[in-house]
Formats: sequence, C-alpha cells, structure tokens
Amino acid sequence: MRIQRLRWQCRRGQRELDLILTRYLEGPFATASRDEQEAFERLLERPDPVLRSWLLLEEPATLDPAEKRVLADLKVFRGG
Repeated sequence: MRIQRLRWQCRRGQRELDLILTRYLEGPFATASRDEQEAFERLLERPDPVLRSWLLLEEPATLDPAEKRVLADLKVFRGG
C-alpha cells in the first residue's frame, strides 16, 4: 500500500520529474535506510517547482542530511 501511494505521488505531470522520482522508487528506495525512505517521502511533499529546481537546475537546497543523500541519489536518474 505504501509503495502504491508513493508511486502515485511520483506522478507530477512533468515528464522529467516523473521519470526521476519513479526510477528512484523502483530502484534504490527498496534498499534505502528508513531515514532515507522517510526523507524521500518528505521530498515528495515539496511543490513541483522546488523539486524541479533542486533536481534539474541544481539550485542549492537547505535540507537535512538524509534528504541531501536522497537528492544526490535522485540526481543520478536525470540522464535517462
């Protein structure tokens, strides 16, 4: 049930974000620490423009350490 909810939250209506977030959910999320999984869920609560900025434009973000690790992992999926 949790994965289904997260999969739905990964659908942002912006192809780039959808792909990045879904790839992370279907890959590293399963083996991520509990802190990192919770950080991913917190990141999904952010508005699309903020996520897009952090993931695609690489603008600095004030995040906790777990969120920073997840954001770095998410950036791996930018290239396709």
